[in-house]
Amino acid sequence: MRKTFVRFFTIADYEEEEAWLRERHREGWRLARTIVPCFYIFERCAPEDVVYRLDYKNNAQDAEYMQMLRDFGWEYFNACMGWLYFRKSASEIGANGEDELFSDASSKLEMVRHIIRTRMLPILIIFLTCTLPNCVRAMNGVFGSPSLIIFALFFAPLVLCLWIFLHCGVKLYRLKRKYEGR
Repeated sequence: MRKTFVRFFTIADYEEEEAWLRERHREGWRLARTIVPCFYIFERCAPEDVVYRLDYKNNAQDAEYMQMLRDFGWEYFNACMGWLYFRKSASEIGANGEDELFSDASSKLEMVRHIIRTRMLPILIIFLTCTLPNCVRAMNGVFGSPSLIIFALFFAPLVLCLWIFLHCGVKLYRLKRKYEGR
C-alpha cells in the first residue's frame, strides 16, 4: 500500500524534514521517493524507529563517499534536487551515537556553506535581476497604465522570493552559527 503526503520544506528545513520522516516511519510509513516540489511517496511498513538523514551534495557525490556511508550502515534510497536521502534503524545506532552522517561540525558547516553558494546565491540573483525590477516597473506603470492585475502578477513573486530568501537565510545563518560552536 502506498500513500502520498504533500509537505513543503525549504532548503534550510532539512533537520525538520529528517524528524518528520522519522515520525512517519514510526507510524508505519517508509519513504519510498520524493517528487518535486513537495510530494512524498510512502510505502506501508512495520512501525519502527528509523533515523533519516539528508545530505546536500548537489550531484557531487562519488562512489567512495557512497561506499563509506554504506560501511557505516546507512541505506541510500533517494535523491531529489541535490539532496541525498539516507536511513538507518535506530536499533543499529547503539550507544556510540552514530546517528549522524557527519562525525564533526566542520562537515556540517561545509554543507551549509555549499547550500548557501549553490542555492541561496541563485535565489538572490533572480530576485535582484528579475523579480524586483519587474515589480518596480509595474508599480511605475512602465507596462502601460498601472493596473492592479499587472502589479499583483509581479508583486506575488516578489513577496514569495523575499519570504523564501529571508526564511532560508535566517535558518542557514543559525545553523552556521550552531555548527561553528557559537
